[in-house]
Amino acid sequence: MPFIQVTFIEGRTSEQKERLIEEVSKTVSSVLDAPLETVRVCLNEIPSTHWGIAGKSIQRRQNE
Repeated sequence: MPFIQVTFIEGRTSEQKERLIEEVSKTVSSVLDAPLETVRVCLNEIPSTHWGIAGKSIQRRQNE
């Protein structure tokens, strides 16, 4: 049973997340030759204040 975790900054629409789950599931099913019904996808949405690049949160970098 493949289990895929995708982490990204919050702000995507429900429709985008549904499409991501669908496309990732189909791709993993195809590449690993695993039944689609066995593929699990977990989306982890992170606030921009909790994600840092080069010592600054993304939120801070966007506000500079």
